[in-house]
Parts: sequence; C-alpha cells; structure tokens
Amino acid sequence: MPRVNVSWIITVLAVELATLSAAHAHSCHEVKTAFQVRQIGQLKWVPETPATDVDLSICKHAGPSCCTRRMEESYRAAVLRDTTQNIRSYSFELKYLISAHAIAFQDTFQSLITFSQNHLTSLFETTYSSLMSSISPHIVCLFTDLSRFLQGTGNVSVETAVHCFFDSLFPLVHTRIVNPGMAGSIGEDSSDANQFGDCLRMTRQDVNPFGPHPKAMADTLVSALRAGRVLSLALGVGLEVMNITDTAELSKECSRALVRMHYCSHCRGLTLIRACSGYCLNVMRGCLASLSELHNPWRQYVTVLQDLTHIVAGAHNLELALLGIRGQVEEAILYAQLHGPRLTATVDKVCGHSSNASSTTVRTFPPTAVTPPPANSSQDVPGADKIGMLARLHSSLPLKTSKSDRSRTLKKVAREFTGYISRYKSFFSILPEALCEGEMGVDELMCWSGDDVVKSYTARVVGNGVRAQRQNPEVRVRVADPVLMDIKNKLELFNMEIQEIMPGVGHRESWDETGSGESSGECDDEDGCEGSGESVASPTLTEADVSKKAVKVSFHDSPITQNTSSSDASLSMASFIIIILALGLHWSF
Repeated sequence: MPRVNVSWIITVLAVELATLSAAHAHSCHEVKTAFQVRQIGQLKWVPETPATDVDLSICKHAGPSCCTRRMEESYRAAVLRDTTQNIRSYSFELKYLISAHAIAFQDTFQSLITFSQNHLTSLFETTYSSLMSSISPHIVCLFTDLSRFLQGTGNVSVETAVHCFFDSLFPLVHTRIVNPGMAGSIGEDSSDANQFGDCLRMTRQDVNPFGPHPKAMADTLVSALRAGRVLSLALGVGLEVMNITDTAELSKECSRALVRMHYCSHCRGLTLIRACSGYCLNVMRGCLASLSELHNPWRQYVTVLQDLTHIVAGAHNLELALLGIRGQVEEAILYAQLHGPRLTATVDKVCGHSSNASSTTVRTFPPTAVTPPPANSSQDVPGADKIGMLARLHSSLPLKTSKSDRSRTLKKVAREFTGYISRYKSFFSILPEALCEGEMGVDELMCWSGDDVVKSYTARVVGNGVRAQRQNPEVRVRVADPVLMDIKNKLELFNMEIQEIMPGVGHRESWDETGSGESSGECDDEDGCEGSGESVASPTLTEADVSKKAVKVSFHDSPITQNTSSSDASLSMASFIIIILALGLHWSF
C-alpha cells in the first residue's frame, strides 16, 4: 500500500481555502444587495467583482472598487433624494404646527365674532325692536370688517368701521327713540327724510349724540384686535418661511460630500460601516450653512409669536372687547336718551326738521326684562332708574364656558401653541445635529471618515453658518444661497416692523422653556389653578407692559387711548347696589 503524504494534502487544502476566501472577499455581492434594497438604480450597473481601472470622480482610491461612474451618478441622485426627504420630515411637524394653529386661531376668532354679533343683534331684537330691520345690515357690516381685520385681509380700519356703525345708528335713534314721532311726521321714504338722515350721519361726530362711548368702543377694539391681526400675519410669514426652506436645493459640493459620506465605503465592500459623528456634522453643517443663517431671525420670530399669543389670550382681552360691544352700544343709546333735549336742540340748529316733533322727545329708558325693584326702595337709591338697565347688561354677559367647550377657547389654543412652538426656537441651528443623530452619524468603535475606516474622526468640527464653513474640511461653501438669504432678510424686516408697530414685543428672551409643553394639560384659569398653567408662560416683560407700549403705535389705525377705569368703577357700584336691593327685596318677605 502506497504511503500517503499528509503534508502535501494539507498544503493543497490550504491553497483551495485561500482561493475560495479571496474569491469571496473580492465579490461585489453585498454592494449589489444594498444597491437593490435602497432602490438606488438598476442592478446591471453593479459589477460582480471589483475592478482597478475604474474612472471615478468622487469615490477615488488606489485599490479595487465595486463602483462605476454610472453608480456614482445614481448614488448622487439617491443621496439628494433621501437627504431632502429627511430634512422635510423634520420640518413637517413645525410646518404643520404653524398651519394647524393658524386655522385654530382663525376659527376661534370667527367664533367670537359670530357670538358677539348675535349678542348685539339680540339687544335690538329684545329692547330696540323698532330699529332692528334698519340696523341689521350695519351690524353685519361692522362685524364683517372686524373679521377681515383679524384675518389680516385687506386694509381695514377698526376705527372707521366703528364710527361708520354709529353714524348709521344716529338717525335711527334720533327719529325713533329720542323723538319717536319724528319718523312718521317727515315720512321715512321721503326726500326730506333722506336728506335729514344724511345730515345726521355726516354730523354725528360733531353733534356727539352718544357721548364717549363710540370712541371708547373703538379704542378698546383697536387695542385688543391689533395683536390678533398681527398674530394672523405672523403665522402667515412663518408658513412662507417653511415653504421656501422646503424647496431649497442642496449644492453640487454638498451632494458630492454626501456621496462620500454615505456610499464611498460601499465601493470597498463596506456596506454596514457608519459615518463618524464629527464627520457627519461637518458634512451636514456645510450642506445646511445657508439654512442655518435663519437661526437668529427665526429665534426672534418665535419670541414675537409667543408675545403676541400671550397678549391676545393672556387676560381674555380679545373676548372681553368683542363681548363688550353690546354694552357699549346700549350705553351709547341710553346716553342719547338722557341728553335728548340738548341733542334735539343741537340737531335743530344743524339739520332742522326736529322742532315739529321735539315735544314728543322721550327721556325714559327702554323696558327691561328683569323685574324692577320695589318702588319704596328705588326712591332712596341714587340712580335707581339705571338699575334695571345695568342688571340687564350684567345678565347679558355670557356665563363661564362649560368644560365641554374648553377645547375651543382662545386661551387653551394659545397655551397649546406657545408650549409647542418654544421647542422649535433653535430649529435651524440644531437641524444638522438632528439629521446626524437620527440616521447618519453614530458613535461606534470604528467609523467611516470619508477616506477610510478609523477609530475616531480627528479633523476640526466647524460651527453653523456660512462664515464658519471657511474652515470646513469636508464641504466647500462658496456663497450663501440667494433664495434663503432673501427670506432671511424678509424675516428680519418683519420682526423689525412688528417691534415698531408694537414696541416691547419680541425684545425679551421669552418664556421659560423648561417643561413648556408639559403644563398645557386640562388645567385652566377658570378652574382656579392659574399658577400651574401660567407659570410656564411667565415672561420677563409682562403683558401689561407690552400693552401699555403697544397702544402708542397703530396698525392700520390711529393711536388709541384706554379710558375704562371710570366705567368699570360705575359698573361695580351699580352691581353692588343691585345686590343690596335684591337682598332688601328678599328680606321684605
């Protein structure tokens, strides 16, 4: 039996294993699999084995490569697609936050407008029914203008709308309430009536039949509605910024850097290696350098949004102003009745016609729906003839909203919005980090540096912005994107205009962001838990400070002055008298 050479057999097996191992090592199978799974391009473009004489423009290296020029082009298209989608996925939530709350604010504004309009209409339906058919179109016109003003559509003046309403109200009050026989004596459809009505409308502000109430109403509405209008405009600007940033294109230098970071390792068969975190930051900060330039104006813009939202809903200013329209109009009519003789005499001099009916002037108040106090009590109380009117005014105010309606209240929408928007104050500066942490760059024992597999990235990591990219070793940034620089300038200009219109808005580093989104639960001021909900949104500059400065500059309206302390005091006294009388009535039994 021949003797077997064991050493020779071992040598042959070793050679075969080495050959098989080399064949597997120089296969592009894993590269082809990744090419297919990521839907980069057609599989026929991927070679079966690596080649050494490939003319590559991006992923150049001395050894064999599983890439071709056509694969590089496909990699470039794929990386641009994927990076753009990743950026938009991060910006989508912010864009939706702004658009959804813009709609929510407008819906809430419109609900308040509609409620206030119905509130005023009910006054004429129940108390001044003789005016209802004639005044109804003017009520609609008034609240249409207020709605357009809040929406920021058109150059609408709140003062003009209010004074136009009272101009139209004056002829009706003078001929049907102050002098109820006048309308019949001159004939409502006659030319004399038309001329007389035109005269009253044109001279209303000079005659001043309604006292201080038209101006007080206009001033209150201008102050309260201005912040709502500016907030609507500001939300529109935010959407414009997000729409433009979504369409911003990545530069050619950026696309080349992204290919090196994502796919040049594939050319060497390394499909699972990830980019070093510092390397990823340099690439993404270079790609998003122009976008990062929006950080400062955007941060200030978010502060403006928070200030405006707090002014609109912080002390229920908007709701109180709109719901107070009915009371102001009723007070104005009562003022005209109280000063009927003087008013009639003035109208006689200016417009004539009223002397025939002046003897019929009525100086009593309209009947009320509430039960009047006992005669023996009212005789001893100063101003008892006003108690019925004030009681009706007090009872006409809406009751506290039920918990089922709280989801639609302005304050809850505002608190929810400020809680969320504060998280996006640094959106444009942290976007590169978010992209790297979310999908691209990770800290592992070994990582890809763009040229080789290393233990750590040793190059300098640059900051954000175009200027910082001068030292970027991965991406060359020649000039800033003109489209993004244009929107940056527009945002800066908008912030400046808002601060001129409403001094004090946007000048502070706004609300404490720690836990800003955590306190926007079910607690509300109406539930007696003011501390828990508002502690998060407590600015350094209070709403009162902002409001005092804001009223000095108009927004499509003339400057305003607030003059409500005396009326508040009289209303409080009247309410006190009503309570005393009610108790007296109860004790009499």
